[in-house]
Amino acid sequence: MDFGFKGKTALVLASSQGLGKAIATRLVEEGADVMITSRNEEKLIDVANQLNALGKGKAAFIKTDITSKEEISRLINQTIKEFGKIDLLVNNAGGPPAGGFEQMTDEDWQNAFELNLLSYIRTIREILPHMKQRGGKIVNIASSSVKEPIPGLILSNTFRLGIVGLTKTLATEFAKYNILINTASPGRIATERIDQLEEWNAAKLGIPKEEIKNKYLEAIPLNRYGEPNEFANYVLFLLSDLNTYMTGQTFLIDGGLVKSI
Repeated sequence: MDFGFKGKTALVLASSQGLGKAIATRLVEEGADVMITSRNEEKLIDVANQLNALGKGKAAFIKTDITSKEEISRLINQTIKEFGKIDLLVNNAGGPPAGGFEQMTDEDWQNAFELNLLSYIRTIREILPHMKQRGGKIVNIASSSVKEPIPGLILSNTFRLGIVGLTKTLATEFAKYNILINTASPGRIATERIDQLEEWNAAKLGIPKEEIKNKYLEAIPLNRYGEPNEFANYVLFLLSDLNTYMTGQTFLIDGGLVKSI
């Protein structure tokens, strides 16, 4: 099946590992040119080499701190300089620290806001003048916490919901430019982030990490964690030419974990 990615250029944030890397990989496999970015240049070099070795689309990278307005602006300008355009944007960011309300300082709240919400806002704002010319697709990565708050993740629970409100509002504002924007929310996908959260919960409760994982697996009807590639395939559809009429929506990819309707 042709998803229509050949000749397209995508920018994928936080793409040196985890979900971002999986999405960038699938896009390159389908023939898109992709700009990857993160704060870890060593990982970016390695991932870019892996993607270019596929012999499909082209991959380039720019080291970027997405909490910096200036660096986001530089990222967009350099991507345009490298590829001439940006057709597709995947907003993504690492998760904020775990912990409860009473543990979080003003600095924790500010840092989480800048990383997990303001970075999305700034990137969309910078990319909008380019997308308005020819249309495009934007996917904002959030979390299953937008439907069911996750204990111990007060920062994530708060700012991921902001992404949903942003997506829904901009879908209406951007429709006249033929820009479709949706939110993709992962459940428990087997990434470094999930591994870190299991370790945090195990330490907090004083029980083995394996016991924590088994508890999570019991809550998932499919009785397994998702794979990054499975999540990436879903995002791929939202970004593809096959998606022509879905915008402003929030979708869960969680193996049936969230029980709300």
